[in-house]
Amino acid sequence: MKPQLFALMTAIAWGVGGYFEKKGLHLGHLSPTMGITIRTAVALLILGAASFPQWQTVSAAGTKALLYMVIGGGIVAGAVGMLCFYTAIKGAPLGRVMPIAFTSPLFGALMGILFGGEPLTVKTVLGMLMTVGGIILLTVG
Repeated sequence: MKPQLFALMTAIAWGVGGYFEKKGLHLGHLSPTMGITIRTAVALLILGAASFPQWQTVSAAGTKALLYMVIGGGIVAGAVGMLCFYTAIKGAPLGRVMPIAFTSPLFGALMGILFGGEPLTVKTVLGMLMTVGGIILLTVG
């Protein structure tokens, strides 16, 4: 399958999942921290089983690669990002939270340009401006 199809499936899963997460937080009177703990525990079980055939690759990955995964995925995106997201969906409508929360491609593109040596093209700039414009349109007023 094309990477773009996986990206679309990601957007669908995160959008639909966000709806159920918000409902669960409110119905159960759960704190955002407890919500993310439940989510992470279930994901750990499923992903642990799915990744079992690749577990031997961890020892060969090297310290630097694992450090990037721990900091980027575990701390920044996994813990800080998800705690902020759960706090946001608990306190505001999804239609206001999701467009802002999922500006992550904007920040990913900026990181790629600033630190990853990716080119800054007219297409990239226009895409970023359209992203920001769409978010403003959906969340203001």
